[in-house]
Amino acid sequence: MRLTDVTHRYGRGADAVTAVGPVELDVPPGEFLVLVGPSGCGKSTLLRLIAGFEQPTQGTVRVSGAAPRPGQAAGVVFQQPRLFPWRTVGGNVDLALRYAKVPKDQRARRRADLLERVGLEQTDGRRVWEISGGQQQRVAIARALAAENPVFLLDEPFAALDALTRERLQEDVRRVTAQTGRTAVFVTHSADEAVFLGSRVVVLTRRPGTIALDLPIPLPRGDIDPEELRASPEFAELRARVAHEVKAAAA
Repeated sequence: MRLTDVTHRYGRGADAVTAVGPVELDVPPGEFLVLVGPSGCGKSTLLRLIAGFEQPTQGTVRVSGAAPRPGQAAGVVFQQPRLFPWRTVGGNVDLALRYAKVPKDQRARRRADLLERVGLEQTDGRRVWEISGGQQQRVAIARALAAENPVFLLDEPFAALDALTRERLQEDVRRVTAQTGRTAVFVTHSADEAVFLGSRVVVLTRRPGTIALDLPIPLPRGDIDPEELRASPEFAELRARVAHEVKAAAA
């Protein structure tokens, strides 16, 4: 994934607002990049540009060497699950598999595998309103993983959840991305979440967002207890540095 001299503006003429840029980013395959910064700094705008939902005003965005197109370059998880309430849990995943052109005779196996990955075994027949908000977001993650796109994008997917559910889903996303090896970009306001999830953290300045800090996160990503990781002095040091940069960027 490569962003070259990217700037994006909304509006025209005297009413134009530069939301982000200029930004230069080169994201190698398999990296988990977290974008963090104050409200309105352009984090979600960058994510939409990477997803192909919008085109940059200036510069270029390339995913796997090509300009991104919605639904082709990346699987996307939003702040709200955006599930279809008239479909079951399995039905929501099946629809994503159909759009991904997975053969019909393979969908049941793939659905079961995806739901197992996000810890929702044997829930495929349940209705959306019968499961919790955290479980709904897990279904949204499974749906985004249905198409084997090279990039996984998440726009503050846990912001509306309670602290305990949020931590559990952070652990799920960390595990699932390690299993699949996909390149991920995650948007958050939380320094704690950024350091726990990311293999690299980019802090953006206030609008128009530019890069204030580009920080590798040299924490283990294999088999390590999440609580042990969060309690480590290395984690605390990195979290404090990111939090300091976010506050400075907002000033």
